[in-house]
Amino acid sequence: MTDPAQIDVIAPNFKRRLSGVTSTVIRLVPLQARNIAIATTGPALPAEMPQIPPSKLLLMSRRGPSGARVWHARRNIEMLAGLALKHLLRKRLRLVFTSASQRNHTGLTKWLIRRMDAVIATSEKTAKYLERPATVIRHGIDTDGFCPADDKPALRRDLGLPETGPIIGCYGRIRAQKGTDAFVDAMLRVLPDHPDATAIVMGRATEKHQGFEQGLKTRVAQAGMSDRLLFLPEVPVWEMARWYQALDLYIAPQRWEGFGLTPLEAMACAVPVIATRVGAFDELVIDGETGALIDAGDVAQMAHATDAILRDPPRLEQWSRSALRRVRDHFRIEQEAAAITAIYRDLLARG
Repeated sequence: MTDPAQIDVIAPNFKRRLSGVTSTVIRLVPLQARNIAIATTGPALPAEMPQIPPSKLLLMSRRGPSGARVWHARRNIEMLAGLALKHLLRKRLRLVFTSASQRNHTGLTKWLIRRMDAVIATSEKTAKYLERPATVIRHGIDTDGFCPADDKPALRRDLGLPETGPIIGCYGRIRAQKGTDAFVDAMLRVLPDHPDATAIVMGRATEKHQGFEQGLKTRVAQAGMSDRLLFLPEVPVWEMARWYQALDLYIAPQRWEGFGLTPLEAMACAVPVIATRVGAFDELVIDGETGALIDAGDVAQMAHATDAILRDPPRLEQWSRSALRRVRDHFRIEQEAAAITAIYRDLLARG
């Protein structure tokens, strides 16, 4: 555990289950710790991360080594905790909030955001929902971990996947909001015309959505496609890169999304992406260059875009090269970490 007296920046993560926000904290904090005294705090964090036990927040010194500390919240509960530490326990804190959501905020959220010293938006769309100035810093990807496979057939063999033929993936939570049903319906249209192709749904359905998942599996079985449209269980975060590397095409079929990292994870592995126009997807994917953009929930568009690119292997290869180049040029996690750290340093300089 880290001594709070040595820490300038605290990035709390007050959720036990894995989520996009939790993943962001786990990715960024160790990288930022190379350049600034930062730690996270919260339950169920990896032991190797620099972290402060939540119980020590109450007793930590009012000042950090540079004067005021920075408290970087990403959820309402974390903004509330920062305000409580600052105003009830008199800790000297500069408060930062990162917003990824694209919706009108509740009165409570607006009230909390107004009390932040700095606000970060993860996309231009997100910034438009904030009723105050915000710095746009898009998420980045670890391009060392997420990179093209050296030997794709060998990797596929190791993963138990077909060594030849195109593989199309859709990863993440299994639920209607994520568009899993649209992906399944589109693949049921596409796969009969591409007998060497395989499609993968990988992820977890929470208890509330298990009936939805079972309905999709039944639909696939009734179509006689269970051996070509595979439902695979969720794997740990550190294994995900291999599953992207095995793909030729990734589809992000969401009906709603805050930001959405999966297209970047795929593109970093030289896998082009067909994505719906939600979240930040149209700020990540260049239509006709690194993949294709389609309307959310439009199965016909998804099926048509998939069929068209599978019939044009040279174009698919061109998309692959462009996708990799785009991520490495614009969406490296080092760029995200440096931009956020610059905001920390500006706040710390105010004392």
